[in-house]
Amino acid sequence: QVQLVESGGGLVQAGGSLRLSCSASGRTFSDYAMGWFRQAPGEEREFVAAVSGSGRATRYTDSVKGRFTISRDNAKNTVYLQMNSLKPEDTAVYYCAASPNYLGADDARRYPYWGQGTQVTVSA
Repeated sequence: QVQLVESGGGLVQAGGSLRLSCSASGRTFSDYAMGWFRQAPGEEREFVAAVSGSGRATRYTDSVKGRFTISRDNAKNTVYLQMNSLKPEDTAVYYCAASPNYLGADDARRYPYWGQGTQVTVSA
């Protein structure tokens, strides 16, 4: 089992920044690819970003490229999502997730472990 706890969400004005953190416990952290997903009210959960176990590979959904950065610190068992130039359409509950395989990292079905989510609200 892998336990995940997100933090860092909040209310920010458009154009502002937030950094989300996700702390993991239970298994060897570097064995897992980590992903961030988000879900807005009435919408499907969507992929945001993912990072491989080593941290050398990353991928992003098109709408956040150039604004968001995913990173990880394997010594601290933590993955981060730095979000800059935030827009109202980024408003959602953000979830981190862990997968034993980076292949298909943009597919939520590949992730057996999920955090409880943290709310991000961007005001216009």
